[in-house]
Amino acid sequence: MSQLPPATARKIAQTIAEEVGARPEQAVAAIALLDEGATVPFIARYRKEATGGLDDTQLRNLEVRLAYLRELEERRAAILTSIEEQGKLTDALRADIEAADSKSRLEDLYLPYKPKRRTRAQIAREAGLEPLADGLLQDPTLVPEEFAAGFVDAGKGVADAKAALEGARAILIERWGEDAALIGELREWLWNTGRIRAKVVEGKEQGGEKFRDYFDHAEPLAKIPSHRLLALLRGRREEVLTLDLEPGEDPEAGHQYAEGRIALHAGIRDQGRPADAWLRNACRLAWKAKLHLHLLIDLFARAREQAEAQAIAVFGENLKDLLLAAPAGPRPVLGLDPGLRTGVKVAVVDGTGKLVATDTIYPHEPRRQWDASIATLAALCRAHRVELVAIGNGTASRETDRLAADMIKRHPELGLRKAVVSEAGASVYSASELAAKEFPGLDVSLRGAVSIARRLQDPLAELVKIEPKAIGVGQYQHDVDQYKLARALDARVEDCVNAVGVYVNTASSALLARVSGLSASVAENIVAYRDANGPFRRRRDLLKVPRLGEKTFEQCAGFLRIAGGDEPLDASAVHPEAYPVVERIVQATGRPIQALIGDGAFVRTLEPARFTDERFGEPTVRDILKELEKPGRDPRPEFRAAKFAEGVEDIKDLREGMVLEGVVSNVAAFGAFVDIGVHQDGLIHISALSDRFVKDPREVVKAGDIVKVKVLEVDIARRRIALTRRLDDAPAPRGAQEQARRGREPRRDGGRGGRPGGGPARSAAPPGNSALADAFARARRGD
Repeated sequence: MSQLPPATARKIAQTIAEEVGARPEQAVAAIALLDEGATVPFIARYRKEATGGLDDTQLRNLEVRLAYLRELEERRAAILTSIEEQGKLTDALRADIEAADSKSRLEDLYLPYKPKRRTRAQIAREAGLEPLADGLLQDPTLVPEEFAAGFVDAGKGVADAKAALEGARAILIERWGEDAALIGELREWLWNTGRIRAKVVEGKEQGGEKFRDYFDHAEPLAKIPSHRLLALLRGRREEVLTLDLEPGEDPEAGHQYAEGRIALHAGIRDQGRPADAWLRNACRLAWKAKLHLHLLIDLFARAREQAEAQAIAVFGENLKDLLLAAPAGPRPVLGLDPGLRTGVKVAVVDGTGKLVATDTIYPHEPRRQWDASIATLAALCRAHRVELVAIGNGTASRETDRLAADMIKRHPELGLRKAVVSEAGASVYSASELAAKEFPGLDVSLRGAVSIARRLQDPLAELVKIEPKAIGVGQYQHDVDQYKLARALDARVEDCVNAVGVYVNTASSALLARVSGLSASVAENIVAYRDANGPFRRRRDLLKVPRLGEKTFEQCAGFLRIAGGDEPLDASAVHPEAYPVVERIVQATGRPIQALIGDGAFVRTLEPARFTDERFGEPTVRDILKELEKPGRDPRPEFRAAKFAEGVEDIKDLREGMVLEGVVSNVAAFGAFVDIGVHQDGLIHISALSDRFVKDPREVVKAGDIVKVKVLEVDIARRRIALTRRLDDAPAPRGAQEQARRGREPRRDGGRGGRPGGGPARSAAPPGNSALADAFARARRGD
């Protein structure tokens, strides 16, 4: 819990309230709950009266900003202490520091007082040259060389007038370079006008081919899309590109403007006086040798931070969509992990996800045991009453999909359905410590087939076993701050798990560890207690688990479900602390709880205000009534599988104009990638996602969506597929495709026609295929 002064804590709450769109008292209540150890899912679901109904998104933003602002206050206090100990803290400086609203502003103010190694300016001051610098600045009518002659002192290391003037200039450059007001002004000017300029390092043209689009590239820093900036930074890190920050479209004019602002700030005017040229040269060097470099580093860091935040947000949204994908439910599943030479790994899991059989078949090259493989699979399906076949989407996926289709055709009596499942991260799980604990005697290669089968049953329950970063639905995920990425993704997983709820008697320790308030060790204790004592009959029995006390129980109980237990409400999202509210409803209606649960028509007639008290208000009562209406409701959609086109199994099978069904595998700022069953995702550029203007691709698609697309362009050599959701779009003429391949710059309107009024309109011409190819290249390059 933070120990900040009350006034500071109130200021933080006020700031956060304004940022998240809440009242100060809502922010204060949420902060207090977080400091007490409450989790965001718990607060969002069960403390609506306290926070005034803040949702999980607001609470996550509040949590992040709270950490930042508290760090800001701690840094502010440390800076004030440091300057005060130096004896340099004036009332005006204190006021400026206390008014600083960002870390960068604080550091600007602290810069002149920050302990540092001896600089040229410091050496010059020790040599007594500061009066020379101030004299020339205050009276430009002085002749620099003549005035400097009076400061020559060989004993102090000032050999001649030239050395004296160089020392004086170093003093002015450092002074201006540490002026907080000047730095702040130039920073915002350069942020708004600056252009990031990329150039290829000489001799790296061939080795850096994947960065070809950026060999000579410039665009405004403040407006560059996150994925493009991260690509540029990766190119620099791989020593293929050099990056610079130009002050505007006319760099020379921009440099002159910056030098002029320094001169104006210092009160320097070029009136032809003896010292004016020397002073202007000092301004030029202050900009080029100090401030420009300082601001370049600062603004690149600022731009990168913003780009990383956007990339992490995109990853988080895609991960959420995958985790909340439709579950097939508790049905026996045959999992197939495709392979060629090494064979197809087979695993059968029952309705609870328990592994009941494994095998390896060799239907493909080189053995080609097609009929024998079908016989093996059919026998397994018959023996274990399999209902669904899950096929991993890796190597040999389409060939194995065809095998499953043939089996289903030959054995209609089995009543099987098949679905292709993303196997991203399955190999990571297979080799993990968790998988080794689950299946200690099972070959690593077969564990992947188990994971594929379980993913069809319940994507959420299986994907939580994999480190979120390994699921691979982000853009430039290895280029962003890994700590921030891990925190953000963990928060997403936590929100998804708690939104769905967990059945405590069947959940793995990995899934339980994501429940509000439960640590990995307590989750393992729950599983151990369950294994030793049998299924939990009541939620309150969880208190018998070692290290699961009342506080932990409060945080987790509402999200844990017990089906078929002694207390009907334990199968719902009603928190045990609110069971007395349900008892009042039972007494008021004269109907037993079993009769209330599921009777939506009757429950909807009840007025929430009748059942409130001093602890539980209308928001909680409304939630309780919704649960009684449909207890344990699952927010995820109903299960449906995509149907890949027969005979379209490789990129070479694609033809422009084909209409196919596919699954959205990833969503980025510039469009969506779609798995159409050819081992290479196609790209729907944002301009081709809808007939209307789309600002954010997630407005119309999300990871896991099943979509119909038309093939606009296929580049087999570079394995690129351009798709559109606008099915009446025409494929690009060959000439347009060639221009795209030669790196033609995309049209700024994304290839659509435009009306005089500026609104989007459908063009009679092909819809921006060069833009699609260019976007595809930028999206995949280096990723």
